[in-house]
Amino acid sequence: MISPRTDHLIDLALDEDAGLGDVTSRAIFSPRDRARGYIDAKQDLVVCGLAVAARVFERVEAQLQVKLLARDGDRMKPGARVLSVVGPTAAMLTAERTALNFVQRLSGIATLARKFADAVAGTGVRIVDTRKTTPGWRALEKYAVRCGGCHNHRSSLGEHVMIKDNHIAAAGSLTRAVALARSAAPHLAKIEVEAKTLAEVKDALRARAEVILLDNMPPETVRRAVALIAGGAVVEVSGGVRFETLRDYALPGVDVISIGALTHSATAVDLSLDVIPMRAARR
Repeated sequence: MISPRTDHLIDLALDEDAGLGDVTSRAIFSPRDRARGYIDAKQDLVVCGLAVAARVFERVEAQLQVKLLARDGDRMKPGARVLSVVGPTAAMLTAERTALNFVQRLSGIATLARKFADAVAGTGVRIVDTRKTTPGWRALEKYAVRCGGCHNHRSSLGEHVMIKDNHIAAAGSLTRAVALARSAAPHLAKIEVEAKTLAEVKDALRARAEVILLDNMPPETVRRAVALIAGGAVVEVSGGVRFETLRDYALPGVDVISIGALTHSATAVDLSLDVIPMRAARR
């Protein structure tokens, strides 16, 4: 199901790219010219965003008939076809770049997420994303994270209380920030506290935080923090964790590792649209 927000994003993207029309395709092809196209993987990847790509073609021209040849989350090899489209040639070419932009970006996130998920398989640690997403794309990018086998952190500021360093600084102390939040937040809201030092871990425990985020701590300090928490709160690790150091942080007692790079640093993967004419172009 494509959400109204995604339809709006598609419309913005199409207006940006083809709002003034496609002078090249309309000049070369008549409305009678038809073609068959395939979106192919050009590298190993985890595909994501196929329904969005299909919607792009449909928004450009209702006569374009799209068939999905794979499912979001599937691992694809070079040369694998993930989507086919049949219909007016000019409309297909008008939609090409916008459709590819969506599926390449979302597949890039899913592919990176799969790499991180595979790296911690068997440890019991859950890899989650952050709110470091492309403005307007959050729901799509977090969906891509799930397609890659990782999980979502909060999607908005309204989901639960998360007291970060600037909240603590502005409130005067961690203890005061937690007390104020607990007195005003909805009774079902969990309280998560960011701790940069072992002293702040102790303060968070005394304040009865349900989740303690260990921020920018080296692995040995994380070990000590986990020993202090001793199951008294959910343990999240964040900040400074790279793929190369991921297993150093996937320690016993760590429940969650949040990785902003899943969305903010994912590289678009290589897919392309190959077009085969079904009727000769007008000369």
